[in-house]
Amino acid sequence: MKKCWHPLMLLTLCLPSLAWAHWGTMECTKLSSEQLQCQVGWSDGSGATNYDVMLYDYDDQLLQQQVSNERSLVQFSVPEGDYYIVFDPGHEFAIEVDGVDIK
Repeated sequence: MKKCWHPLMLLTLCLPSLAWAHWGTMECTKLSSEQLQCQVGWSDGSGATNYDVMLYDYDDQLLQQQVSNERSLVQFSVPEGDYYIVFDPGHEFAIEVDGVDIK
């Protein structure tokens, strides 16, 4: 008896990792002139808890570091001067948000 494979079944077997692929996301907002908040998560809409989020100045000096809480949130004091925030979930690309883009 000859086995016959359906083309869709072959595609499903060959590409399983693509179906589950997702990447990190980060959205930051100013709560006040002195506080800002960032929410980190995944492209599928789920949150990312217990991840480091870092705030750097433009000289790449680490100014503050927080760990995302159970709601995938971190809060920082707004530093003087220019800064950017990094969420690096350890996948392919780190997410950076520049301070001038935070409203």
